[in-house]
Amino acid sequence: MISKRIGIDLGTSNTLVYVQDKGVVINEPSVVAVSVEDNKIMAVGAEAKEMVGRTPEHIVAHRPLSDGVIANYRITEAMLKYFINKAVGSVRFFRPDVMVCVPAGVTSTERRAVIDAATAAGAKNSYIIREPLAAAIGADIPIGSASGNMVIDIGGGTSEVAVISLGGIVAVNSARVGGDKFDRAIAAYIRKRHNLAIGDVTAEQVKIQIGSALSVPEGEEMKMEVRGRDMVAEMPKTINVTTNEVVQAVQGELSQIILSVKAVLQQTPPELSADVIDRGMVMAGGGSLLRNIDKVITKATGVPCHVAEDPLFCVVKGTGIAVENLDSYKRAVAAR
Repeated sequence: MISKRIGIDLGTSNTLVYVQDKGVVINEPSVVAVSVEDNKIMAVGAEAKEMVGRTPEHIVAHRPLSDGVIANYRITEAMLKYFINKAVGSVRFFRPDVMVCVPAGVTSTERRAVIDAATAAGAKNSYIIREPLAAAIGADIPIGSASGNMVIDIGGGTSEVAVISLGGIVAVNSARVGGDKFDRAIAAYIRKRHNLAIGDVTAEQVKIQIGSALSVPEGEEMKMEVRGRDMVAEMPKTINVTTNEVVQAVQGELSQIILSVKAVLQQTPPELSADVIDRGMVMAGGGSLLRNIDKVITKATGVPCHVAEDPLFCVVKGTGIAVENLDSYKRAVAAR
């Protein structure tokens, strides 16, 4: 096979790229910096992320995807072209086959936009696969078997919950809540509780370093120094934030994810429900790295829940495996 095959996890927060025979070669933020004056692309990925909240008036840092779908077509196309060129080189004799994963809840118009953007960015053939299927494949779940397997994929913009059997999705629910909403909730809580304004980047650092979905005893709390702007004095200020404050901040977002899980469990046929109870639920996506989130979901549903190995890479690995083995995953894939 002369043409390379590429799998892309086009996420709201990060874009990951899998290249045939190489594995995951790119993991960069889904951010594009654009010049306002001439509408020129200034930077993409990690370089553009460093500009967020720091750009002068003539440069704007865009996130071209919102809630897992394309919000700005032109900038998404430019971002895809950048990542494809970086993965396989800008000089090539054959255009690659590209598979992009999309949320299960996207419309046919949104799916078409992803396929068109991938083709315009340099793909020979464009395919899409729904995120829960890609996450299941990447987590080594046998999606082709006649038994029920439940996947919870918490990304940056969306949380996808699905029961999979015989290579297809039997029941699914998509909530437009994910890691980005966790960050915004933490920033809003700190603003309200401490009168301190912080950016999304700082809120994300708080989530990663001391965040948890479950309260911890007072003596076991982690603390973190957070710097921002005092909302009253309008001057720089430093405070300490604790784990249990983060727990309080993200309760609303966690409740939405739990509601989605319960909705799918209610839709699942009895035979497959028995399989889910036996096998448990598998969590994937960057949002599942929030400490104790699996314990919170287990407690709320009564169904065992565990985080997959390398949850951050499950979706992109599954997309890569599917594009490498197109004949085996035809039922799960849509093409141009």
